[in-house]
Amino acid sequence: MAGAENGGAGHAEHTSQLARLRKIEGQVAGLARMVGEKRYCVDILNQVRAVRAALKRVEESVLREHVEHCVSEALRGKDRERQKAKVEELVAVLGRYGE
Repeated sequence: MAGAENGGAGHAEHTSQLARLRKIEGQVAGLARMVGEKRYCVDILNQVRAVRAALKRVEESVLREHVEHCVSEALRGKDRERQKAKVEELVAVLGRYGE
């Protein structure tokens, strides 16, 4: 649901994730250098695992903020259609976690 509703007082800003994402950028750049330098396969795999773990932490944090701000605001409101849409959106997002 790219481009889905992103406004309102309850929208999470995710600013706390910027530092993490910048660190991940550095990790990915380092990973590219490792590949370019033909470093040992296991060292490259270890770095890939570290990047994946860092991205997972960002993903979990963004999801938590989405539920705490966007979803909870919709559920507290009186707009039944918006509530239903937010629940359906959340179920779809969580459904992709199994992939």
